[in-house]
Amino acid sequence: MDLTFSVYNVEWMRDLFDLDGIPRMTAAEKKRSEQLAEVIQTINPDFIGIVEGPNTLVDQSKTASKQLEVWAQTFMPGSTYKAIHGFPSPGQQELCALYRPDKMKVLFTPENDPKKSFKEPFLVDTLNRLVHEQYKHYRPPLELSVLGLDDQLITRIIIAHTKSKGIFDRVDYARFEQLSHRDRLRLFAECTHIRSRCDDYLAKDQAVVVMGDINDGFELDFYENKFNKSAVEILLGDPWKPEWILKSVLPKPKLNAYGWVPNSGRYRDRITGDEFNVLIDHILVSQQITFQYGKVWNPYTEKDDTIVQGIKDSLIRASDHFPISVTFTV
Repeated sequence: MDLTFSVYNVEWMRDLFDLDGIPRMTAAEKKRSEQLAEVIQTINPDFIGIVEGPNTLVDQSKTASKQLEVWAQTFMPGSTYKAIHGFPSPGQQELCALYRPDKMKVLFTPENDPKKSFKEPFLVDTLNRLVHEQYKHYRPPLELSVLGLDDQLITRIIIAHTKSKGIFDRVDYARFEQLSHRDRLRLFAECTHIRSRCDDYLAKDQAVVVMGDINDGFELDFYENKFNKSAVEILLGDPWKPEWILKSVLPKPKLNAYGWVPNSGRYRDRITGDEFNVLIDHILVSQQITFQYGKVWNPYTEKDDTIVQGIKDSLIRASDHFPISVTFTV
């Protein structure tokens, strides 16, 4: 059986809901909801991880999953999607997912051991100097178990939105360097913690998928060269355990004058002012998983794809990221 999995950073989806969690129907918000819905319906995923979803309140009076289900019924009439969310983040931009209950069962299955839990502080030696620093996920990664309708485990999924490397304060260059160094270490720490959970699953011979906005790529930028590693390479795994290495569903990115191809977004360099294409959204899978058709829904690079071009306007306007999809054979 083939199943389509996708991940999509939908850019501050909370703005599309009022304070009671009801989809806004004012012109701008309704239009963006319609554009997001067109993108999702065209991808037609059986499972889609949502990054920057609607807010979940700590008292659970308003949850990302309840809002997502109402939104799906409103803007994708006839769809049967169910939604799921995990631990609420201390801030906003929640992690959640939509899935087809006639194809799979999806359960929120977090690690309950406080020493391993994604919602508790954890220790990581980010600099290999035998000193462990304490970190905490700002947005606890969403741990899900995907089962077939026969209750057999298909895969574990971890949806993540890890630390941004962007500096948005007014700073001089010395402070910029200091904050960049700090944020890079936090990004390494978060991905090390996620990778540790992957190892736990792989040790049980369970398939693993890591998807989300990792805010990092594969190649060596200045800081990756400085630290001799990148966050994505940490997620991929240890070359001394090749059977546990995760694989990207996308081809290796290539660098050109405008940045990386394929790319899932772009940013404006605060020093040069230039826009630069980046691949920071990823779907990484363990080697038990057979996949095909992995692609970024980017209308600027997929110029020969008539389906992508057919929703070009919605892809450009709905979010500042482009979704990724892949077909798994299970």
